[in-house]
Amino acid sequence: MIAPFSVPITAADVTDLRDRLSRTRWPSSSPLPGWTQGSPLSDISGLCAYWASGYDFDAARDRLNRHPQFRTVIDGLGIHFVHVRSARADAVPLLLTHGWPGSIVEFFDVIGPLSQSFHVVVPSLPGYGFSDAPAEAGWGVSRVADAWAELMSRLGYSRFVAQGHDWGTSVSTALGLRHPSRIIGLHLVPPLVAPDPATFDSLTPAEQSALDDLAAAQQGDGYSFVQSTRPQTIGYGLVDSPAALCAWIIEKFHAWTDGDPLTRDQLLDNLMMYWLPGAGASAARMYWESFPEVQAVFRGDGSAAPVVSVPVGCSIFPRENPRPSRRWAERRFTDIRYWNEPARGGHFAAFEQPELFVDEVRACVAALAPSG
Repeated sequence: MIAPFSVPITAADVTDLRDRLSRTRWPSSSPLPGWTQGSPLSDISGLCAYWASGYDFDAARDRLNRHPQFRTVIDGLGIHFVHVRSARADAVPLLLTHGWPGSIVEFFDVIGPLSQSFHVVVPSLPGYGFSDAPAEAGWGVSRVADAWAELMSRLGYSRFVAQGHDWGTSVSTALGLRHPSRIIGLHLVPPLVAPDPATFDSLTPAEQSALDDLAAAQQGDGYSFVQSTRPQTIGYGLVDSPAALCAWIIEKFHAWTDGDPLTRDQLLDNLMMYWLPGAGASAARMYWESFPEVQAVFRGDGSAAPVVSVPVGCSIFPRENPRPSRRWAERRFTDIRYWNEPARGGHFAAFEQPELFVDEVRACVAALAPSG
């Protein structure tokens, strides 16, 4: 059964959130400038003050419900998703998968334009948003991919394009590996591959920059090791304290976007998809389930990175990290039909640069067309 769903923001929710924010026990300021030691006190306290007194919760409810949403049970788990059918008879089904610390909100500005050409499906990952939190271990990217294949069947789509970034890249890739007959093609932002050591003596400037940024990013990777080893421990703070949730997530939006392009309302709309359902701990558990698999890919372990033969398109945004080169990607993805490196955008491309993102999806699917 598929049931309509609306994101609830009740008066009690608002009162509780404001009360918790008003009682926040703030840490001292970092002795170092800017974001060197993490989220600065002034930035987070300022955003939380706006969350409590400037953020329009009624308008937020309207924004969060501006696309048709539903829930259905797959493999024993309630899955929350947006589904917008195109008016075009020849529309291609398009499955969009988000990652951490994002949500389906990342795609809300692109769903309308994309639905002119595509039937758009945007599910919340298990434990994220208003999808259920798994009560058992085992919900890694492969099981999610199987659930997404069932969801698309349930909606009447026998074949579809799978698009994703962050965890969505891994889920989409798993769909190509586990359900290749269902996949028209993948659009990956970016593809998940290891740098090729065979190229290290002849690196292009872009490849060298990509390696340098990977090395530099290790200084900010503590979140992934905490969430992949102790998601329950960090979860108490993320679920109980809106200030802790804000600091934990906003630091990544600052680090991974191209010039902080998002408004306070956009950042808080995304936070609401964690705060309202209490998803801080359950979302972090995806790292427990599947982060070792991602690490193995970057170590170049062959068994962890099987060859993907379905057609693939790739968009490499300039502030994304990692940014593989095409020759690195071709070692794993053997049928790359589309490759582009847009001029602007970071990790949250659909959120940051919706028009560019829509152009990338359309161009990619046009290039995949011969396989459809």
